[in-house]
Amino acid sequence: MRKLFLLLIPLGLSVAAAAASAQINPGVPKANLAQGAPPNVVAPKWGLNQLATGTNPLENPTGLFTTYGKLSNGTNTEPDENLYLHPSDSVGGPTDGYNYGNHFLIQGHEAGAPNAYLTRINLDVTDPAHRITLLSNGTPTLGSIDGDTYDPFNDMMLFTSETNPASSTSVAGVYQTRFHWTTNTAPPVARLSCSLGRAGYEGIHPDSAGNLYLAEDVGGSNVTVDGTPTVVRQPNSFIYRFKPASPGDLTQGVLQALQVSVDHVPITFHSGDPTGDALGEPIRVLHSGATLEAHWVNVHDTATDPTCAQATGFDANLAAKNAGATPLKRPENLNFVPGSGFTSFVFDETGDTDQRAGEFPGAAERGAWGSLMRVDMPNLGSNSASLTTIGLGDEKHNSFDNVAFWDKDTLFVAEDRGDMLHDQLNTLDSIWSFDLSRGYSSIISQGKRLLALGRDASAAGPGQEDNEPTGVHVSDGSTTQSGLLGTTDPAAETGVRSFFTEQHGDNTTYEFLPPSG
Repeated sequence: MRKLFLLLIPLGLSVAAAAASAQINPGVPKANLAQGAPPNVVAPKWGLNQLATGTNPLENPTGLFTTYGKLSNGTNTEPDENLYLHPSDSVGGPTDGYNYGNHFLIQGHEAGAPNAYLTRINLDVTDPAHRITLLSNGTPTLGSIDGDTYDPFNDMMLFTSETNPASSTSVAGVYQTRFHWTTNTAPPVARLSCSLGRAGYEGIHPDSAGNLYLAEDVGGSNVTVDGTPTVVRQPNSFIYRFKPASPGDLTQGVLQALQVSVDHVPITFHSGDPTGDALGEPIRVLHSGATLEAHWVNVHDTATDPTCAQATGFDANLAAKNAGATPLKRPENLNFVPGSGFTSFVFDETGDTDQRAGEFPGAAERGAWGSLMRVDMPNLGSNSASLTTIGLGDEKHNSFDNVAFWDKDTLFVAEDRGDMLHDQLNTLDSIWSFDLSRGYSSIISQGKRLLALGRDASAAGPGQEDNEPTGVHVSDGSTTQSGLLGTTDPAAETGVRSFFTEQHGDNTTYEFLPPSG
């Protein structure tokens, strides 16, 4: 096992990735053991460039929000998904007349309410006083910010709050703030509760028509089998689509959720039969690799809900259940298949993140270790679709979280096993490279490990939360409608860059440096 190859590149310099192409080979042969504080190990010929770490100061601090990865009281802020943007013009910032460059990496922070916030790493800036900009000021209250994307139809950055939506006081849902500043004050952050509702959204991506596709990560209850409690969980999350009344206006439109059927019978949520949902025949078929019919069902329409209160919105998770959508085992992220015309996307399920669930009879073949699924639609925005599980997780590859296409056939997938599963298997997380041109039986088993995540000394002590890799992201940073992420194969683009964050511990964000040539 080789040690981390870390290129010491000045922080302000742009590192343009070589054109992405094909499955990585070789990969890192083994994951790090969950012992001590091992270093990150990246695939041969690849490197890592550190972009920011938790103690780096914010340019415009306020209150508790003073550094990139820690509140002023020392609590970790947990920077999560990364969003790379490369506009052709100036975007502005808090310092009048300052040149912030035109390469930016944006994050939401996963700290609980009211301690979450939004940041922008100014990649072209070397001065630490202006390197990282705070994009929010605590109003409205933010918590558990996870996913993010850019909507080129309205110049809005969108952020998702992955928290339980059941309470009317929950901060779950989607928030938007403008990318370009018009003054030296950060643009306001607005909640979209009356159009997108309260849900434990994580992944979020627009298509070329301005529709939004979202993955929800809300865990279900443990099920009981023959009177004995288990740690296998009932599927409790959904894949959503929001169709705005007009592109760019996300306050009006129809929220939908995906419904999948087996032999023309929809797979739905049953509050009175959680065991059947978790261990029954429909969920087995769902994960079998069969191509199943699917379509989008309406969950909510702003045109028929004129009295919605923006402060509370509506419970989208409950509305999806009532609409007969298909519950899934914690989808976390999704990405459009490059070059598919936004008619196909891949998403992952995290599963149950517990060895006991993975080993429970029948649970592994029903997604307990996680899965990769693909949705195909006959045309852009179609209400009909099909769903196929293209890969089933196992003890070696599991707990799938963020995903990003390296090229049209190669998917990078980060794990989030959690402390308990780390200890159960004595294994820390990895970022995998999966070749989607393979079949159902070999996509997962033939995966190559891009990164064996290490563990910071600050995350290795008793009672500390282990590191996890998050925010894996591959993009050329285009902010145009014609350059929307997923339009073309990254292998055919120039200026493609890839990133991830080693969350928890020191909260450090890196850029991958792929092999040249």
